[in-house]
Amino acid sequence: MRLGRSEGYPEFAAARAGHLYRSACLLTGGDTHLAEDLVQETLGRVYVRWNRVSRADNPAGYAHTVLTRTFLAHRRRHSTHKEHATDVLPERAGQDASADAPLRLTLVQALGQLSAKDRAVVVLRYWEDRSVEETAAAMDTSSAAVRTRCVRALARLRVLLGDALVEYTGS
Repeated sequence: MRLGRSEGYPEFAAARAGHLYRSACLLTGGDTHLAEDLVQETLGRVYVRWNRVSRADNPAGYAHTVLTRTFLAHRRRHSTHKEHATDVLPERAGQDASADAPLRLTLVQALGQLSAKDRAVVVLRYWEDRSVEETAAAMDTSSAAVRTRCVRALARLRVLLGDALVEYTGS
């Protein structure tokens, strides 16, 4: 029987799980389901490194560090994809689409006058609501190049649209 990796781990996990769970509940603002997931992920990561962790001065501190980093990584991954329960249903698509059809045509025509890369940046960033980093990855370019291209593409759109938007916005 191989005891090397797991020797002492079950006792450690049983002793620390409650503390980790309370910390996770505080980190998540009371989301107990997410807290449970974070604790499980943390204990799994600690187990993988248990040979080293068990010899450390403060295995409990290490586990809390892993918990915090796991939480922060989860927030970064899910910060742009928040779901909110609501009792209000969204309006049906096409319900009042005819009112903004001229505006859409004007915008599509202006986008058509941009270069392909400028158009891609505008669509990815503002239509699909992607981050600079996601846009850069999709376009296989740097974040700085995306930011520069965004500024230039938006300036070009302002020139192309000029007074055309004023009639639609009522300004």
